[in-house]
Amino acid sequence: MDNKKTETAIDINNNEEKVRLAIFDVDYTLTKKETLIEFYKFMLSKNPKLIRFLPKVLITGILYAFKIYDAHASKESFIKFIDGIKEEEMKVLVKQFYEEKLSKILYIDAINTMRNLKEKGCKIYLISASAEFYLNELYNIDIVDKIIGTRFTCKDGIYGRKIEGKNCKGEEKVIRLMQVLKEENLNVDFKNSYMYSDSLSDLPLFKLVGNPYLINYRKNHESIEKLTWR
Repeated sequence: MDNKKTETAIDINNNEEKVRLAIFDVDYTLTKKETLIEFYKFMLSKNPKLIRFLPKVLITGILYAFKIYDAHASKESFIKFIDGIKEEEMKVLVKQFYEEKLSKILYIDAINTMRNLKEKGCKIYLISASAEFYLNELYNIDIVDKIIGTRFTCKDGIYGRKIEGKNCKGEEKVIRLMQVLKEENLNVDFKNSYMYSDSLSDLPLFKLVGNPYLINYRKNHESIEKLTWR
């Protein structure tokens, strides 16, 4: 099929319509910086008292680097500063975060690639280990079809640092993706789908698609093409 492909393709063998996905990681793939750190810095600018969490943030980073904390425990420890924030207040905060910070750290090349693939009929999926409650602001990018991220508890309208389910990283990204596809009754042409990430931690998603790309990756990889984005 040529560049005039529509969003769906017909599988001749089973006569079912199939969609093609363009899947993007977020941190250091779509964005130039780590979004959770940027969110903490943003929150600190709104409430300087949150500086009391800085030692915890630094210690958490060290423990994670030395593999004393796994990614799940590290993230819950790091994001303790959201404990007690009401849902309505968080909606206002994440909107401001997008406008003031998140929208300004996006790679132009990433956005252009997303638009190009959207025009060719792909559905644009963002799948990230970062917090879904602020990543949802990336729906402001009008070509984004679905955002999947790590979920945090929001009980009785109040946010907490505990992860709901599992950290959306590695194999968990594939599990979450398959759940969404099942819920939305989508049949995917993975062979002609795309995956973009800066990290080999996304190898499970890379293996799922026919067109994997490593973004700004410093080492050589025998089977995955590298792209440089600015």
